[in-house]
Amino acid sequence: MRFDLITIFPQFFAGPLDYGIVRRAKETGLIEANVHDLRAFAHDRHRTTDDRPFGGGEGMVMKPEPLFEAVESLLGPVDARGAGGSADPGRAAIVLLSASGKPLRQETARRFASLDRLVLLCGRYEGVDERVAQHLATDEISVGDFVLSGGELPSMMILDAVTRLLPGALGNEDSTVNESFSEIEGPSLGPAIEPSWPQPPNRAADRRSPAPRALLDYPHYTRPQSFRGWEVPSVLMSGNHEEIRRWRRQMAIEKTLRNRPDLVAARTIAE
Repeated sequence: MRFDLITIFPQFFAGPLDYGIVRRAKETGLIEANVHDLRAFAHDRHRTTDDRPFGGGEGMVMKPEPLFEAVESLLGPVDARGAGGSADPGRAAIVLLSASGKPLRQETARRFASLDRLVLLCGRYEGVDERVAQHLATDEISVGDFVLSGGELPSMMILDAVTRLLPGALGNEDSTVNESFSEIEGPSLGPAIEPSWPQPPNRAADRRSPAPRALLDYPHYTRPQSFRGWEVPSVLMSGNHEEIRRWRRQMAIEKTLRNRPDLVAARTIAE
């Protein structure tokens, strides 16, 4: 799979691309990661990639011309649908990293992992000319409800999330199954449960929520068995794999309800 990262700070990626799973995937040829300096596609004297916004306002906005030219140098002319003319729209995506984008989900990463190529546009300043989002990008993605200085960190998050889903990227392929957000289809729901921690007043409304899309990972323990008086749960030492599976399932539900109640209704998930 090929990744193209378009940025005004190409040196930023010298470190993140050289460690862990991403580095190994590069070395084995599983992925190809190319970093492109956006300023190379700005042709004025100062290689300008931003300008003041029409209508006034604080800060600067990234110009459309360099971004369009950079993408078209990789994929060919952009057609009216916003996909590169020389690339199969079903096999490539042009992703604009933006605080105004759709939230990054595990199912988004899985969709990207099914493609041949991702072009990642790293925004900066107050934002990017809206014509980039409307007529160039196939996806506008946000990594959370907060604001960063630019799209470089989010682009690496996407690259990492996608790479680890590619066959051969991990030593154990089951690692992408038994982890947080792996249940992309959403399991069926069973009878209501009463969690042991204090609940907000609107918890009853949660029980009417639709089926969850995902669960957080279950808690993990390793040696020593006893640490500062805190013991590893005895069920994990029982050798009873069915009981361990049930315990892990229940703990994943409770942790999701505690940390991410938006992901799942306050009900036990059917076994």
